[in-house]
Amino acid sequence: MSRMPAHMRPERMVVPRLRVPAAESALATALREIRENLELPESFPAAVEREAEQRVNNAALPDLDLEHIPFVTIDPAGSTDLDQALHLERAGDGYVVHYAIADVPAFVLPASALDAEARERGQTMYAPDGRIPLHPVVLSEHAASLLPDQVRSAFVWTFELDALANVTATTLRRARIRSRRKYSYTEVQAELDSAQAPDALRLLKEIGLKRVALEEQRGGASLNRPDEEVTLKDGVYALERRVPLPVEQFNAQLSLMTGMAAAQLMLAGRVGILRTMPAPFEDTLEVFRRRVAALGHPWPASQPYGEYLRSMDQSDPRAAAVTQAAASLFRGAGYTAFDGNVPQNMIQAAVAAPYTHTTAPIRRLVDRFVLVACEALANGHPVPAWVREALPTLPKLMAHSNGIASRLEHASVDAIEAALLSSRVGEQFDAVVVDVHNGGGVIQLTQPVVTASIEGAVAAGQVVTAQLVSADIAAGTVLFKLSGQSSETPGGSGAAVRA
Repeated sequence: MSRMPAHMRPERMVVPRLRVPAAESALATALREIRENLELPESFPAAVEREAEQRVNNAALPDLDLEHIPFVTIDPAGSTDLDQALHLERAGDGYVVHYAIADVPAFVLPASALDAEARERGQTMYAPDGRIPLHPVVLSEHAASLLPDQVRSAFVWTFELDALANVTATTLRRARIRSRRKYSYTEVQAELDSAQAPDALRLLKEIGLKRVALEEQRGGASLNRPDEEVTLKDGVYALERRVPLPVEQFNAQLSLMTGMAAAQLMLAGRVGILRTMPAPFEDTLEVFRRRVAALGHPWPASQPYGEYLRSMDQSDPRAAAVTQAAASLFRGAGYTAFDGNVPQNMIQAAVAAPYTHTTAPIRRLVDRFVLVACEALANGHPVPAWVREALPTLPKLMAHSNGIASRLEHASVDAIEAALLSSRVGEQFDAVVVDVHNGGGVIQLTQPVVTASIEGAVAAGQVVTAQLVSADIAAGTVLFKLSGQSSETPGGSGAAVRA
């Protein structure tokens, strides 16, 4: 179960769950202490804000004018930090994809106060009550953002695709663009469902489906799991289960395509940074096989794990538990920098290809360096010295930032789950056992879809009735005990398996 706050996520079909007033003192105190413990900044230093204002006033637009291309953006409703814009068109039996990415390097100069602050932060952080941005708002939500009807500088990737959506040619140029419209994910999905979508949006689905097929052929895998997310609206926190819309997968495929093209450019130039992840070990795969068999969804030996995961019906709690268990297969992701020698381990196993982060420079530090390196390589220019000097430092900076983001995400949702359930101590809930350990295990409640610890003798895949014993908001812990259980144990014996 993903635990990312809702402001970071695209819109999805929302199933409201439990709610708690934001002003509730114990929860407010817990969330404040989480921020304080992680030493998250409340604002930018005055010197950084001044420099951002100066750069907005002095940054020049590129000479190349691509304002005639009718770009659009597709983001969560209400978003203002818009990293990407796209335009799709047919070309014979193939396609042309224009994919524009915000030109953050035009504003954040090397060795500047903005640069130093961004390296310190690493990425935009998302808390239940708001975000802690990577860059000052004057950049992230205004001057650098690809807002509609505004002339912006951008890195414009142009991909030529064949009839199967394989990339046959790539260019990357810095140019002036102007987005025509800001779509939300739900708006695009509604247009696609109504069959009234304009050609460019219909092509998003057509190309997206073909890129999914190519992913399957490569052996790639996407979890596409529902997200249990925290929202804050009208002074009330809510925990919601959001089911991804199909259009999100189509849009994600274009981002993946761009990241793969960037990786190939850097590998060919023998300088850059990759997002890498090792393939799961055989013993990890075997544990996963036993675990999902216990959950009633055996994994056929002849079926690739990506295809198996795509077959899961996320409306089934046990299938959702399978997807959660699959997180064990997606471990060890990191960044690999290189300059002169191509790294031996260059594959991102979930993508099943070399890949890098390049499409979110407003929200992620590493993308800014990747874009500048790729633009130089694509046009036969030397990669700037400041990029090469930074490359060895980026894996550590991003690992540190990712660690903070993960702790913020988990601690915040744990505290809110405890707050949401704190008034229901003693009540009973239906649940599925998703893991076991000595003296108990881990359950996933069917409603609300919360994962928590349980005491008692349980078996993986067992459907149980769990009684809430405690919900500690300050500690962010929720504990259940086994008060009754179904005789149903999907998948056969339901033997306990350690993950």
